[in-house]
Amino acid sequence: MISPRQFSRSLRHALRGLREVANTEHSFRVQLLLGTLAIVVSLLLPLSALQRVLILLMTAAVLVLEVMNSIVERLIDAVQPRLNPMVREVKDMMAGTVLLTSISAVIVGLVIFLPYIWPFLTRLKDYVFSMI
Repeated sequence: MISPRQFSRSLRHALRGLREVANTEHSFRVQLLLGTLAIVVSLLLPLSALQRVLILLMTAAVLVLEVMNSIVERLIDAVQPRLNPMVREVKDMMAGTVLLTSISAVIVGLVIFLPYIWPFLTRLKDYVFSMI
């Protein structure tokens, strides 16, 4: 069993790693902001527990893959020069993985949030056109 001291040390290392990603990766910061916004909105709307869990899981999946993408990029850069075509391919594949997950997260978010947002958008459109 891990001691409280070992656990505390491991937790500090993990938080330091997340802080490093947040400080150096713009994409991670944007995704963290959007994910936090999605989670907050999911808590404010009358969603089911399953819908809230889906929002949380999709947010976590995007953030985890972005961290993994950063790890792979740094490892490859440390081992192999950027000029190798395979380095570009691996980096592109990782970026594609993050992109696919992000698109999936947006689709899940739209399916869950759109029924709540659509009436607001319709009223807003009617209001704007009534002013013209």
